[in-house]
Amino acid sequence: MSEVLSQTEIDALLAALTSGSVNVEDLKEEEKKKKIRVYNFKRPNKFSKDQLNTLSNIYENYARSLTTYLSALLRTIVQINVLSVEQLTYEEFIRSIPDPSIINVVSMDPLPGNMILEISPSVSFMMLDRVFGGAGQVPEKVRSLTEIERTVMELMGQKIVDLFREAWATIVPLSPRIEFIESNPQFTQITSPSEMVVLISLETRIFDSVGVINICIPYITLEPIISKLSVQFWYSTAARERSPESIDELRKRVEKAYVPVRIILGYTTVTVAELLELQVGDVISLETRIDQPLEVLIGHRAKFTGRPGLVGNRLGLQITSVLRNDNGEDEDE
Repeated sequence: MSEVLSQTEIDALLAALTSGSVNVEDLKEEEKKKKIRVYNFKRPNKFSKDQLNTLSNIYENYARSLTTYLSALLRTIVQINVLSVEQLTYEEFIRSIPDPSIINVVSMDPLPGNMILEISPSVSFMMLDRVFGGAGQVPEKVRSLTEIERTVMELMGQKIVDLFREAWATIVPLSPRIEFIESNPQFTQITSPSEMVVLISLETRIFDSVGVINICIPYITLEPIISKLSVQFWYSTAARERSPESIDELRKRVEKAYVPVRIILGYTTVTVAELLELQVGDVISLETRIDQPLEVLIGHRAKFTGRPGLVGNRLGLQITSVLRNDNGEDEDE
């Protein structure tokens, strides 16, 4: 690749040619020589920049899905972001994993071979502690999993890898499955040490603890679909109309979402002095009449009206009408 010279460098070159310190014939001879580029055969770059960008897009979507799942599972705020997407040899990846660690060997049917989902101890033990009812404490000293912890971690890990289906749906339909869990990196030889792999690192923040979830995919696993790992293919498939299956899956997720429901008994206005003088047993008169229906708020919007009552020994409300929606439709009785 030609290099653009600055004006100072051009002036210095012209001065050298004028003074005779640089021979024009020598410059021509140097230009004719074959350019040599250094290439390391022990570490060939098999993934192009475009393919790495596509993988980054795939796992940015995956990180959002995983954030939603873990936040609901652990009942706390979880933040997951793509930290890096890089290619390296499998030996370099294995050497970077601490011992012991939580290493899930995952099959990627119909793709050949296996991949690795490695969860750092700080993240895995915090997840286990929350699932077991704790506050999310991490042990001071990293240890191997007990049999009960291994079983629970395998169940959670399978849910985590199931999210690969949606992330990869525009590229290939996957049926990922955890084959086994290992704690010693030396016992997880899914490919040759010199084989190139792509490593996707997800920064995971739970409470004040930060850890990394690593996803290691060998080149031989992605080779059958390597031509599809392009930004052009990614955006062309992402822009297609959603399938009925994906729409149905989205509808099921929305139906399981929690929404706040409030009943407005009525309104009134009191002075600060009256508020300060309130005592137990005092009665506050509201503007709502006893025969008037009450408003039912979904979130911050009034959607229904109803009548209060009792259901057994509990307070209840009978829906009497559906309020007019944003499209101006009539009320449904």
